[in-house]
Amino acid sequence: MSPTYIVREKWHLWLKTWGYLGAMVLLMGLLGWSLLGWSGLLWALGLTAALVAIGGRVPVELILRFYRGRKLTYYEAPELFDLVGDLSRRAGLTQTPQVYLLPQDAINAFATGGGSETAIAVTAGLLRSLNQRELAGVLAHEISHIRNKDLRWSRMAMLVSRLTRFFTLFGQFLLFINLPLLLMGETTVPWLFIALLLLAPGLSMLMQLGLSRTRELDADLDAVRLTGDPHGLANALERIEWFNGGWQTLLRPMRRMRLPDWLRTHPSTAERVQRLRQMG
Repeated sequence: MSPTYIVREKWHLWLKTWGYLGAMVLLMGLLGWSLLGWSGLLWALGLTAALVAIGGRVPVELILRFYRGRKLTYYEAPELFDLVGDLSRRAGLTQTPQVYLLPQDAINAFATGGGSETAIAVTAGLLRSLNQRELAGVLAHEISHIRNKDLRWSRMAMLVSRLTRFFTLFGQFLLFINLPLLLMGETTVPWLFIALLLLAPGLSMLMQLGLSRTRELDADLDAVRLTGDPHGLANALERIEWFNGGWQTLLRPMRRMRLPDWLRTHPSTAERVQRLRQMG
């Protein structure tokens, strides 16, 4: 495992993260400017800053209650708690995330929360199906999301995307009420404005998905830093892919349609595994 490779890749992913978010803000600002001029641009940027500052974080317990999650105690799963605690210390977290068990059979895990209240949720299927080495890789990946504040990145991207859709709807409303003047030829609408109304929501969504994929790859890198074992996470990803439906591709290849990579929140398992194996 080359530390130089990891540092280089992290810089590359960091630049991509800022690039995606910056492009989303630029697109939203351009839409605001095309609607209301400089005041529209200032409104767009001001609303973004205000909503990010407010945060709007949903309590961890409320989120996990939706998934029928149950908070575990140390005495119920001492080995799991020891592993989470050890990885959290390696990651430099000041507080160890809470651990929740979800009753689903699917193999899955995710991190939620932010600030002083964070949690990692694991399904019963995951605990049954992964060995200790694979489980360490998955938990390190989720702890890396917490360490890197990826939930905040996702929340910011979601807010910008929603504001972009709001400005698009506002622009469509203005276009509709001015339709009689347009039909009579008494006013004109720049083609740039029409193009923005048509393309901005889709472009913003694609950039939001691109940012999500970038943060997933970055969490993979930091997981390897925490465990020193890229093959553990790679094996876990392959096992998760297989148990969650990958076997159907072999039996019924025409029945399982795969989304294009640019429409996915996560990179393909094949890409992630290949990158991890290269670090082995």
